[in-house]
Amino acid sequence: MNIYVGNLSYDTDNNSLRALFETHGAVDDARVIEDRQTGRSRGFGFVEMPNSSEAQAAIDALNGHEIQGRTLTVNQAREREARRPRGGGGGYGSRY
Repeated sequence: MNIYVGNLSYDTDNNSLRALFETHGAVDDARVIEDRQTGRSRGFGFVEMPNSSEAQAAIDALNGHEIQGRTLTVNQAREREARRPRGGGGGYGSRY
């Protein structure tokens, strides 16, 4: 199960996110999403747990839990929506 974790402290890294969820079961992957330009945490991340009952137990235990002065939002991640293609080109001569 893919789990969304929001309202993370900006000091949280991948290892500490993994350790937080490993107390509830096996973790395949844990990643804090970073800003592409600054490399700084964006305050949320995702955890992948292979066992859905362990994942649900982690969600139940950690949603609303306070870590490093921040109240976590933890739930099953939604599927990513398809993005509209971005236009390209344009300018002179693009009509032909």
